[in-house]
Amino acid sequence: MKTHEYQAKQLLRMAGVPVLRGILATSPLEAEDAARQLGGDTFVVKAQIHAGGRGKGGGVKLARTAAEAGDLAERMLGTRLKTPQTGPEGQEVRKVYVEEGCRIAREIYLGLVLDRETRRVTLVACAEGGMEIEEVARERPEKIVRVAIDPITGLSPFQARRLAQALRLDGAAVGEFARFAAALYEAFLTNDATMAEINPLAVTEGGKLVALDAKLAFDDNALWRHPRVAAMRDPWEEDPRENRAREHDLQYIALDGDIGCMVNGAGLAMATMDIIRLSGGRPANFLDVGGGADEKKVTAAFSLLLADPNVHAVLVNIFGGIMKCDVIANGIVAAARQVKLSIPLVVRLEGTHVKQGKQILAASGLRIVAADDLGDAATKVVAAAARQARAS
Repeated sequence: MKTHEYQAKQLLRMAGVPVLRGILATSPLEAEDAARQLGGDTFVVKAQIHAGGRGKGGGVKLARTAAEAGDLAERMLGTRLKTPQTGPEGQEVRKVYVEEGCRIAREIYLGLVLDRETRRVTLVACAEGGMEIEEVARERPEKIVRVAIDPITGLSPFQARRLAQALRLDGAAVGEFARFAAALYEAFLTNDATMAEINPLAVTEGGKLVALDAKLAFDDNALWRHPRVAAMRDPWEEDPRENRAREHDLQYIALDGDIGCMVNGAGLAMATMDIIRLSGGRPANFLDVGGGADEKKVTAAFSLLLADPNVHAVLVNIFGGIMKCDVIANGIVAAARQVKLSIPLVVRLEGTHVKQGKQILAASGLRIVAADDLGDAATKVVAAAARQARAS
């Protein structure tokens, strides 16, 4: 789960991370009033969407007066902001964050991620922050500094000071950075985050450190422990199909291929997508129906797959363990009839009661192509999708 910038800053402020004052607005009038409440002679109006690169897309603008802040909000609200992370379709701006300005001497990049290689939370930093950080990481990767944090001892002051020096900070700023990094790490851990990004981390002309932008992402499986975070979910910023999947307790992630996948078990789902790619096809989704799928859940899964107009064929790959193959076969047949499946369907069943399951599929009278194994299933569904694409 992701949050908006204003929500991330609420959580960071609670952990002691320095952030600027700001007020959320959903109309030009609210934005103008927010600027007046903040006071001062400089304001930043920021479009709130779940995507980076807002500055490049025109979603971050400077205002000198409260009236100008209102004008900028009017230009942003209701538009579709396109950034390098949104794709060509962009995302609709439904709210803006009006923040006080500050005088910036330097911009730094600072992030926290879960590093699969070291199996540790890792601080990632760069002395050159701001909008061009992606280019720096791609063209000059030696500029990126990483510090793996021991889960037992946590982030040590020594590590933080050494990282501050690598970022060319000196004097009082070294201690400031150590406190900033420690607070960010605390916010990361206490909220079960999977990613935290401060870009830019500003060094002000007065030598203070402040988070000018903030992004946080969280482990969905841990949200039950964090009702405050869970309440920050914004369904408008998420794929509507993924929201529907969540209602039916389905694990679904939309992709850009043309082969719909329905599998029981996350590992098997990943293997299914891999072998589709190996066979020359492109999966349209990740969909794990779980080990206890029934007819209702299978029907909901089919509806999700068919809601994607790019899907030209469907592959169902089920290993019957807890859920027996004959039960899942009955669910597949009922669901295919209910949703009036009109595209090729390839089914690979294996496990408990597999013989009965295959008999049910064969007797259904539906356009179901049986597969002997996973490789056979991938070959058949890739060919079926290609034929369907040509026919349509």
